[in-house]
Amino acid sequence: MISSILISLTALYLLANLFYFFRGRQYKNSYFQASLFQKLFFTMIGITIGFAVLYYLMSFETTVIRVSTEEGRDGGENFLDYLYFSGVTILSVGYGDLVPVGYARFFALLEAAIGFLLPTAYFVRAINGQSDNPPDIKEGQGNYSDKRSKDEEDERKTEEADD
Repeated sequence: MISSILISLTALYLLANLFYFFRGRQYKNSYFQASLFQKLFFTMIGITIGFAVLYYLMSFETTVIRVSTEEGRDGGENFLDYLYFSGVTILSVGYGDLVPVGYARFFALLEAAIGFLLPTAYFVRAINGQSDNPPDIKEGQGNYSDKRSKDEEDERKTEEADD
């Protein structure tokens, strides 16, 4: 009874945090772009499923993953095992309960590299995209160099008026 209440409260807490994160408010100097995040999320899901299908199809020919125990029995009993292994691999979690064997080691290495490099590329793109469109600076909001150039322009106008 009490565990059900605690689980429900924890789930509500997690949902509230996700709602707060995604509610679309813009903050000064925020690099978050919802469309870019969604693209990254669905790309990662697609790659995870694609590698799971690859592991599953490879399992028809040979053992692809083994349980990490002394017996080392075959770890891929159904598609969900391969989906789990693919998710753990692409997110670089690597629990160690399932271990790739044979040719699957190469594909697991490739998947882990994609899982590491793809989010990095998206974050770099988000930061560069933010700097490509600088905000409009109104008069009086510039930095010191803007003020200095305006002062120099005023001095130049004064000198021209004196001549």
